[in-house]
Amino acid sequence: MLPFSRFEARTILKLSGPIVLAQLTQTLMYFVDTVMAGRYSAVDMAAIAVASGLWFPVVMTMQGLLLALTPIVAQYYGGKQVKPVTHFTVQAMYLAMALAAALFILMLYVQAPIDLLQMESELRQKTLDYLYYVSFGLFPAAGYMVIRSMFEGIGNTKASMWISFVGILVNIPANYVFIYGKLGMPALGGAGCGIATSLVFVAMFIAILVYGWFSRTTQRYKTNPDSYRLNLKDCWQIVSIGTPIAFSIFFEVTLFACIPLAIVHLGPIMVAGHQIAQNYSGIVFMLPLSLGMATTIRVGHLVGQQSLTELKKAISTAIVLAVMMSFIIASLTFLLRGTIASLYSADASVIALAASLLILACFYQVSDAIQVVSACALRGMKVTKPVFFITFIAYWPIGFGLGAVLGLTDWLVEPMGPHGFWIGIIAGLSVAALMLAMILKRTLHKLEHKAA
Repeated sequence: MLPFSRFEARTILKLSGPIVLAQLTQTLMYFVDTVMAGRYSAVDMAAIAVASGLWFPVVMTMQGLLLALTPIVAQYYGGKQVKPVTHFTVQAMYLAMALAAALFILMLYVQAPIDLLQMESELRQKTLDYLYYVSFGLFPAAGYMVIRSMFEGIGNTKASMWISFVGILVNIPANYVFIYGKLGMPALGGAGCGIATSLVFVAMFIAILVYGWFSRTTQRYKTNPDSYRLNLKDCWQIVSIGTPIAFSIFFEVTLFACIPLAIVHLGPIMVAGHQIAQNYSGIVFMLPLSLGMATTIRVGHLVGQQSLTELKKAISTAIVLAVMMSFIIASLTFLLRGTIASLYSADASVIALAASLLILACFYQVSDAIQVVSACALRGMKVTKPVFFITFIAYWPIGFGLGAVLGLTDWLVEPMGPHGFWIGIIAGLSVAALMLAMILKRTLHKLEHKAA
């Protein structure tokens, strides 16, 4: 039985509460995109699903690298050091803008992978239009990610919550205008979501800058750093910590996001049904993910304070909370699967397929919760390289590989379509949970021996 601390539970839940709201609100934006585009046409919903298969890995990989700032800031904050927080935030911003520029150039050639897919001409064009419009949001998105990571590192998780509300307030009317062609704008369908998303990133970046300028929690960090010059050594520290995080997120995101690309030749119904199950799973995943992000912050603070006993209590408490949460999510998903699917589409075939996939989604909730909290706890200790290798093995050779065999071939059973891929997901996440938990336990043992 893992030790459970009520104090640590309250602390972690207090940190995670605003993060949950922020993550759910941001995920709600993608929910709104999917629903509003789906109401326009099934082809537009499928276009967003296919485009997301390329866009999400790009933006989430960028976010993963910049997430390295959170444990760096958290450990300095725990050690009550002010100037390094400001310094590393400035260096992270330089890095973020360079990364956004590189990814923007990469997105200019997105037509190459799209042309490799067997797609209907209308679906292909709507996918390309969405990706073109959304790529302009990379720069404000990168800036927002840096400031948010700094805020979370100093324990202010409310900032991202308030800013996410700004995002949803911009997203809904912008979608309405550009999808359906209001206020003199052309009706762009699903591609209009790309423009709306870029506008959301601009609004959120401006809003978090304003919030940071006036917030009392950041006043002590508004002092000028010793130098505003680019420091390659400190940028490399961010890169060395963040690159394994970026690739581990990339491997997990692509496990889900590449499935629409793999099944697009099966038709829009299959893609739309999978998209519903994936979108809903992404929404509920924000709960254990937010708990994990709060764990990163708490672990970073305790490492900075050099409090090993409290560190172990915090990690075990976070895992217990995550498992309890996963059982609740799985139960509600199973009971409400039909209702959930009907919120996304009025097509009976799409609803039936999505509801059956949501049953499979129930089976990986526990392992998903354990793996994300374990990975985030390791992140708080700046231990990120093992996560890179584990996620690659678990998500791709096991998760996607098994899914492709079951879904598209008759090597083991008759081709199962999307269901085969979701069975692969269950296997991959289960392996990741087991391996990450083992690495976490080993890391804590090393800290004990070092402190002895």
